[in-house]
Amino acid sequence: MIKTLARQVKEYTRASVLTPVFTSLEVVLDVLIPWVTASLIDKGIMAGDMQQVFRYGAMMLGMAMVSLCLGIVAGRCSAVASTGFAANLRKAMYRNIQTFSFADIDRFSTPGLVTRMTTDVNNLQNAYQQILRVTVRAPFRLLLSIVMCLLIDARLSVIFIVALLILGTSLFSIITRVSRLFAKVFEQYDAVNQSVQENVQAIRVVKAFVREDYENRKFSKAVDGLYHLYVRAERLMALNHPVMNMVVYGCMIALSWWGAHFIVGGTLTTGELTSLFTYVMSILQALMMLSMIFVMLTQSAASGRRVAEIIDHVADIRNPENAVGEVTDGSLEFRNVRFDYKDASTAENRNAGEKGTLIARMASFFSPATAEHRRSALYNVSFCIGSGEAIGVIGGTGSGKSTLVNLVSRLYDVSQGEVLVGGRNVKEYDLVALRNAVSVVLQQNTLFSGTILENLRWGNPSATEEDCRRACQLACADEFIMQMPDGYSSRIEQGGTNVSGGQKQRLCIARALLKTPRVLVLDDSTSACDNQTDARIRHALRNDLPAMTKLIISQRISSVKDCDRIIVMDNGMVTGFDTHEALLRSNAIYREIYAIQNESQGDFDVRHASHCAPSEQKGGLA
Repeated sequence: MIKTLARQVKEYTRASVLTPVFTSLEVVLDVLIPWVTASLIDKGIMAGDMQQVFRYGAMMLGMAMVSLCLGIVAGRCSAVASTGFAANLRKAMYRNIQTFSFADIDRFSTPGLVTRMTTDVNNLQNAYQQILRVTVRAPFRLLLSIVMCLLIDARLSVIFIVALLILGTSLFSIITRVSRLFAKVFEQYDAVNQSVQENVQAIRVVKAFVREDYENRKFSKAVDGLYHLYVRAERLMALNHPVMNMVVYGCMIALSWWGAHFIVGGTLTTGELTSLFTYVMSILQALMMLSMIFVMLTQSAASGRRVAEIIDHVADIRNPENAVGEVTDGSLEFRNVRFDYKDASTAENRNAGEKGTLIARMASFFSPATAEHRRSALYNVSFCIGSGEAIGVIGGTGSGKSTLVNLVSRLYDVSQGEVLVGGRNVKEYDLVALRNAVSVVLQQNTLFSGTILENLRWGNPSATEEDCRRACQLACADEFIMQMPDGYSSRIEQGGTNVSGGQKQRLCIARALLKTPRVLVLDDSTSACDNQTDARIRHALRNDLPAMTKLIISQRISSVKDCDRIIVMDNGMVTGFDTHEALLRSNAIYREIYAIQNESQGDFDVRHASHCAPSEQKGGLA
């Protein structure tokens, strides 16, 4: 962890070195000032020599001014070093996150990554600044003050050595208990961030279902958990001050008592006793600073481990050696492919539509498949697609449709078997080359804040406006864009909140087409479009882009029946792969879907209604 974090200092090494140097010089002057004060009192004030008073007074003023300047420079250097260190940490984390596969994102979770990029890095920034200044200042001040006390009077030094032991033991006990509490605080931060993120992203759903009170209770529970942990930690931390005051007052009383005796006996001067008071206070303050540093370092150590974990994590999916840089054609082949989510619960949370329905789980459980099959999202999937073919993929919720196409562009890697694009295993390709050749329009695609042109050029940064318009014409988006006030320069709000679901899908399809891919994957990407628009998009893709392989996932047979062939998915397996007419003759599942959709105009999942209890079928939502 330390090496990983230290590598991020980089160009701020000079400021990181200068900070402790200037801080050390500042401490030396601060410690020498009480020594000069003793001479001023004994040789100037007590002796009635005003020349000595002015001499030592000027010396103290000069030392104070130099110390102030050193402190200012040290503070500036520490600010530059710590903020630069934090910036490099965020850059390193962000760069590595960009290489993460979907499985890596599932593992760390989005709220967890946000917490690490914000709260954890802030803690490390504060810790680094404290390390550069306070961690140098406190021990150095403590050591020099002890030396000065011993030089003045070794007998009285016994008082603060005893006080040092008492205070050190007390603070160590407090720190040990506080450190364990702070380790739990960061876990609670993830829960708070998750609650905020889910609520903000789904605010329209929350309001549509009038669930504000429920979300408030959920958030309050997370915040209350964080509050209670902090209160417990701060209660223990608050003990530092009473213990400190007790030791300080005890030292003052002991020094006053024994110092008065030594002054009367002539073995100690008034100036020396005054400087001893100053040094004792300096020693105890240094101890208090050290106690706070230990708590802060313990707190930041947990953050450091979390940040280093992201920086050091090697993505599950990465470029092979001697990677192939070009996909020659759009042919696809699956060879005995099996896929298992590494963390089933995470996968369900990530894509409830793919794994999360109770009906799909029950259907999978009671199917004749093996127990191994029931644990797999895809099992023993094999098929071959020629370049330029239009292939439909149909199946119910949880049948493995989205998982299937995620493997084509290596958003996930297979657990077993092979996926081939252009005649080569996808693991042989350079990831950039593969993902440029396989353009995927996901179920939950996103638009970014900016103009329509800026969003479209995500597919091809060098695309001209004419290229963008041509892609939008194929995706049936040009017509609504031209009706907007500024046309292609119209602004899209974050997440595409100022366009409809169907318009967002058509813009995402146009963006994918601008990549001019070998393979185009539409993962239920026209679900928000009306049937007429859906048909026009499919017609344009079929007639204007005949050389491009097209995978069209849908739950509507009307969206796939004109494809060259159709894959029927059920419980993670391919149960049919043929033309629409052939499947009607040979595939019972496809035939049942067709009959239900012709009768009810529904989608695939309507067929599961036959498994509902009679009372549910009759009652419904009436």
